[in-house]
Amino acid sequence: MTATTDLVRNDAGYVCLSFDFDGPSLWMQRRMTSPTPISRGEFGAVAVPRILKLLARRNIEATFFVPGHTLETYPSVCQQIVDAGHEIGLHGYAHEFNPALSPEREKWVMQRTVELLENLTGVTPAGYRAPSGDLTVQTIDALVEHGIRYDSSLMGHDVAPYWLRRGDRFPDDAPVQWGEQVDVVELPFSWTLDDYVHLEFVTFRKMLMPGLQRPQQMFANFADDVRWMVREVSHGVCNVVFHPQVIGRGGRLLALEEWLDEIAELGVSFARMDAVADAYRSGVPFGVEAPVS
Repeated sequence: MTATTDLVRNDAGYVCLSFDFDGPSLWMQRRMTSPTPISRGEFGAVAVPRILKLLARRNIEATFFVPGHTLETYPSVCQQIVDAGHEIGLHGYAHEFNPALSPEREKWVMQRTVELLENLTGVTPAGYRAPSGDLTVQTIDALVEHGIRYDSSLMGHDVAPYWLRRGDRFPDDAPVQWGEQVDVVELPFSWTLDDYVHLEFVTFRKMLMPGLQRPQQMFANFADDVRWMVREVSHGVCNVVFHPQVIGRGGRLLALEEWLDEIAELGVSFARMDAVADAYRSGVPFGVEAPVS
């Protein structure tokens, strides 16, 4: 597959498939480093080649967000992603939770991971997704400093990109004071379109994530969002988040294949996230809803 970043316009809309290839770093961040949780992360490296084959059969280009730790731990698997024509975006170094980091550590993480991706791909990465989807003002400043063109960590819309802001203020005796727009496009995601919360079983000290739905139930929910977008919105963008260590097992891959075929029949296009962000930056409108009559 040859990578392309020119977006072919499609009134029916676009679905961006993204895969957070966390590897063991997800469990390291949670301080769950006994053999069993780490092995769950290891499975991501087993799953990525399966996912690449599935995408190649349908000629779909996708975006992978990969922590620096994964880039260094599984270089050959990450090279396969690049060779297959997919985008790789930033996702922290060891899946750090940004609000828990010092400004100095955040700067180091961004610098280190940008260097690693530049060494792998030969170009500056276009996009970033915050581990656990949480940004800080320092994160936004680092994105601007490194020329990152888009972020995918926020949830302020469901079918349209918008410009990222910094410096929002929330006084408790007055309306919100919105901050300044920065030169970074936001391609929003949602936990409702994320496989992890639907499918994974995780026991935390104070919480149980039950997961383990039938994947067909999850994909029925995903398909309804796409159907609504196609019916109600012109040039909408639906971002869907997967994790190889979650979606990459047999029955779930079968369900993914069925869902891809189902939504393809709706006429949507599949697009890399950098292609959508660059088109938006050039002035192309997305997510246009008819006005209330």
